[in-house]
Amino acid sequence: MALFKRKQKKLDDSSLKYGVGLVTYSDPTGMISEQFKTLRTNIQFSSVNNKLHSIMFTSSAPSEGKSTVSNNVAVTWADQGSQVILVDADLRRPTIHRTFNVSNRVGLSNYLSGNAELAEVIQPTMIANLSVITSGPIPPNPSELLNSSRTAVLLKELVNQSDLLILDAPPVNTVTDAQLLGARVDGTILVVPQGIAEKVGVRHAKQALETVHANILGAVMNRVTAEKSGGYYGGYYGGNYGGYYGTDDKK
Repeated sequence: MALFKRKQKKLDDSSLKYGVGLVTYSDPTGMISEQFKTLRTNIQFSSVNNKLHSIMFTSSAPSEGKSTVSNNVAVTWADQGSQVILVDADLRRPTIHRTFNVSNRVGLSNYLSGNAELAEVIQPTMIANLSVITSGPIPPNPSELLNSSRTAVLLKELVNQSDLLILDAPPVNTVTDAQLLGARVDGTILVVPQGIAEKVGVRHAKQALETVHANILGAVMNRVTAEKSGGYYGGYYGGNYGGYYGTDDKK
């Protein structure tokens, strides 16, 4: 399968070293946190007739904010009393262990390779009701692991153990991982940074997800400025979405 080719850009590695900003934890009543709560509400109402048990966040390319969005949405969901499990399914560029300051010695890759049990990889966080599964050591074969029958068993078990399962997945246009996972979750959300994501790249990501019959709930446009927002979004992608403003997230 030929992957979409785009101009190479230097990736921002700060999130790999320090994690992403959890503004919903550090400033829960601030304006940006309120935008994440609005996003949570929009997601909840995007599938009123069919309750969502599992959601995947991805983007068309790296360093576009999908980890910041997914991690903060997980916090807001847990804050309303729901039992949430957040999984770092980005086995190539993991960040969740840095963000929540937990060990990454044993995680998703260990479980999927048959070297750990589920109880060993689920970790509590400083957020009530929110547990995480880190990526674990970076494996040589991420796509093969995510496409295994053990992944299907894991997702089913995590859904049974939580009110909501959230996957932080790799970008769609760089590897096949997001397509593999998108076919197995209830809903998928694309993170699209204004002025950074290329329209053709977002179109390709949407088409790639549709190829595997992923249920695309919509897109989150981040890094939005009021003077640039007119006409940009609706011209190339439709669907339910929530926006938030004022962040400079890179992953």
